[in-house]
Amino acid sequence: MGCPWPGWTQKEGEPLLCPACRDRTYAFDRARSFAVYEDAVVRAILLLKFEQIEPLGGWFAERLAEVVNAEGDRLAADVVVPVPLHCERERERGYNQAALLSKPLAKRLRLPHKAVLLMRTRARPGKQVLSLEERWESVRGAFATRPGSQVDNVRGLLVDDVLTTRATLDACARALREAGAKSVAGLTVARAVRNPLPSTREW
Repeated sequence: MGCPWPGWTQKEGEPLLCPACRDRTYAFDRARSFAVYEDAVVRAILLLKFEQIEPLGGWFAERLAEVVNAEGDRLAADVVVPVPLHCERERERGYNQAALLSKPLAKRLRLPHKAVLLMRTRARPGKQVLSLEERWESVRGAFATRPGSQVDNVRGLLVDDVLTTRATLDACARALREAGAKSVAGLTVARAVRNPLPSTREW
């Protein structure tokens, strides 16, 4: 996942993987982020998320395009897909903050922007603070491709603002995979540095 993690070890001939990737099989192939979720990055993301500061979305899209170009074939994609909000949440907010990132990013990468490819079929629980296990449970089966969507052999690039537990990205990638996507990579502005895996339940 490209996760910053102290004390990594690597055996000769084996790929360098963070503990999260060693302990769990995700539905996405890899995930990359521009920054760690802290300090000024937190404030900027909150402005984008709740104040719809679109120039911030464009600036972050430039940084994400740099990440994609630096990764080369590892982030090769055919379409750019924002992680969707539930329809009720999007109506309340008036926009999807992930799309404020993905649309200018797709333009910079010269790729189709497919905001309608994925939908969230179940709203997030009303509880404000969820445990790690509750976060994973809340998104299991909560995303699906829209009827009539063509994703066979498509390489998708999923875009969101923050990668925290990896649960949302995993659920979105799983929906795309089940619909026939060839590969799914994740790209976020920031990621939280923490153990992303539930410790008390097998998934």
